[in-house]
Amino acid sequence: MHQLAMSPGAPAHAPAPRGAAAPRPALAGLTLGALGVVYGDIGTSPLYALREAVLASGATAGRVEAESVLGVVSLIVWTLTLIVSVKYVLILLRADNDGEGGMLSLLALAQRVSRRPGLALVVLGILGAALFSGDALITPAVSVLSAVEGMRLIAPASAPFVEPVAMAVIVALFAIQKHGTDAVARCFGPVMVLWFAVLALAGLWRLTQAPGVLAALSPLHAAAFLVTHRGVALAVLGSVFLAVTGAEALYADMGHFGARPIRIGWFYLTFPALVLTYLGQGAVLLSRPDALENPFFLMFPGWALAPMVVLATLATIIASQAVITGAFSLAQQAVQMKLLPRMRIRHTSEEQQGQIYIPLVNGLLLFGVLALVLAFGGSSALAAAYGISVSGAMLVTTALAVTVARRRWRWPVAAIGLVMGPLVLLELVFLGSNLLKVADGGYVPLAIAGVLLAVMLVWRRGTAILARKDRESMIMLETLIGGLRSDRIARVPGTAVFLTASPEMAPVALLHSLKHFRSLHEQNIILSIVTRDLPRVAEDNRIGIEDIAPGFRRILLAYGYAEDPDVPRALMLCRQRGLKFDIMATSFILSRRSLRPSVRPAMPMWQARLFIWMSRNAATAQSYFRIPAGRVVEIGAQMNL
Repeated sequence: MHQLAMSPGAPAHAPAPRGAAAPRPALAGLTLGALGVVYGDIGTSPLYALREAVLASGATAGRVEAESVLGVVSLIVWTLTLIVSVKYVLILLRADNDGEGGMLSLLALAQRVSRRPGLALVVLGILGAALFSGDALITPAVSVLSAVEGMRLIAPASAPFVEPVAMAVIVALFAIQKHGTDAVARCFGPVMVLWFAVLALAGLWRLTQAPGVLAALSPLHAAAFLVTHRGVALAVLGSVFLAVTGAEALYADMGHFGARPIRIGWFYLTFPALVLTYLGQGAVLLSRPDALENPFFLMFPGWALAPMVVLATLATIIASQAVITGAFSLAQQAVQMKLLPRMRIRHTSEEQQGQIYIPLVNGLLLFGVLALVLAFGGSSALAAAYGISVSGAMLVTTALAVTVARRRWRWPVAAIGLVMGPLVLLELVFLGSNLLKVADGGYVPLAIAGVLLAVMLVWRRGTAILARKDRESMIMLETLIGGLRSDRIARVPGTAVFLTASPEMAPVALLHSLKHFRSLHEQNIILSIVTRDLPRVAEDNRIGIEDIAPGFRRILLAYGYAEDPDVPRALMLCRQRGLKFDIMATSFILSRRSLRPSVRPAMPMWQARLFIWMSRNAATAQSYFRIPAGRVVEIGAQMNL
């Protein structure tokens, strides 16, 4: 046998993360980009977080206790410190999977470093991804609504138009996704820098009018509030948690910018601006209890309300864009990790590999967001549904990070308990406080997460059953080739490429081709595509070529879970490594499987029907692997599930 390029078990390394050792100009650009994309969600939380927390404490317009204001502001400041600064910025940004972050990336890393990754680890990661998807639905609805609601302060008669205007903004946002976000993304950073600067200046201005609110920087006020307000403490914590929604983006978008720009953006601008704006809102409430209706917008002078509504709407659009992009990336990774069926994926940028558009995901998100706006009608009602998905996803992230800390970083158990233990307890408290809101709308993210969890688990189980059935019916490729009698098999000019998931087994399409046509091409390529537990695979490690018999070659293509395969391009790389073939004389022979439920299905009937439906509606292998339509020959086969 002749081996070229890469063996199936060869390591594949991704390029170093962006921003890891960037020069100063590049670092400044990456930091500006991170401010625009990473902090959009958490940067718009001041629109509603403090208001909802103070309302949960029992306050009403005109009757706000100073003790409650100081306690709530203190809880928010220290939640930002512990959850975002300590957990995400200082700890989790170290848990990079060759530069990539995010729920499924962390799952892949945990699987890679675990000795025996079991089903529980996979289910945990899938649950976190499903909860994040609920966040991606709720964020655009609650953020855009909270910004547009500022219209009521400018013109009270505009109240009936808040919902239609918000829906129009949301439709426009999703409509531009198919065009890509290159031009818009360049504006994100400067807009968010302006946003955070305005928040900081407004907070400082209000502090000069009520400097007593600075006492909230002491954690004693947070502790005292929880002790003296036990009856409402959990409800208040559920609303306080809204201040850290969007923290997952710090980790999820690490692959785009690198850890250092994200840290710089947080500690030098975002964190100080958020602390100042929450202190400023607290100062407003101390001096004007009637401002509880909307303490964020009432923090500004009257002449600035209209510009602030416009700026807040732009900021919430950016926040929404961040989670939409994250949903696209999550769906792509789930497809590559065989957790979802193949989808049509479009690349919207020639320069940036991560900029993709998935029409199906975009359509489902738009439908879901509009349904939430119509069903809830206001940001306060939606805020009740917001925290459950985020707190659940954060808890899953912490649980996976514990595995990485133990297996990869070699932390002793005592250190894990000392550092991660308090974070787990804190997030459990936040999850429990948010579960109190199930009846008030919290059932929405739970239902969304439940549906997506079922879909992913059914697809994973169904593909495993099909793979097992294939192995039972297949024969070894070497056995098939050794039994071929050249005098009975006609040879036709050109090259045939057979795709198979098991490179050692004879592809189903090859067996059917021999059975029906009794012919072989002069050159036959058995092509397998594997997904590594890495975000990207370097070009030098992508291809493995092996001669197995005269006229037969086995090619293995390796991709990362953040990439989508391009078979024609990979075959062009094979030509550079000595493989001679003409793409115009090449036929890609694929097997199209028709599934139907058997009398005794290998899985419950509802799961079998769901899996069959998803299989029928999945993107074809031809479109997913970018194979030219004119070069494809499909051979149908039926299989009972």
